[in-house]
Amino acid sequence: MKDKVGIVIVSHSPDVAKGTADMVRQMVGEDVRLSFCGGNPDGGLGTDVAKILKAIDEAWSDKGVAILVDLGGAETNSEMAVEMLSEERQGKVVICNAPIVEGAVMAATEAWGGASLEDVRRTAEELSPQ
Repeated sequence: MKDKVGIVIVSHSPDVAKGTADMVRQMVGEDVRLSFCGGNPDGGLGTDVAKILKAIDEAWSDKGVAILVDLGGAETNSEMAVEMLSEERQGKVVICNAPIVEGAVMAATEAWGGASLEDVRRTAEELSPQ
């Protein structure tokens, strides 16, 4: 299998994260590395940097990883997680400014087709209102 961009879904809700990942899997199958996380360390609504780091590792690809987030706190914690990566990995991770469900599906579809990290990000972000 040719290496493809990995996708990470970060939501404040574990159910939203899993549901979005399930939808992506149904649309693009197993050929794209996909990981998701949601909820705070106590299992409530929120996000957790450690969970995001684990999700990045699970979805890791040398072509890069695109992260889709649902709310500002998820974006902030994802940025913190990226800053904790090695410099080499930091340059291969992007946070997409896109709706989480539609963006994840479109990003994974692009990744499935072998697109570059920048093309995956651009496609996901085309869905975002300007």
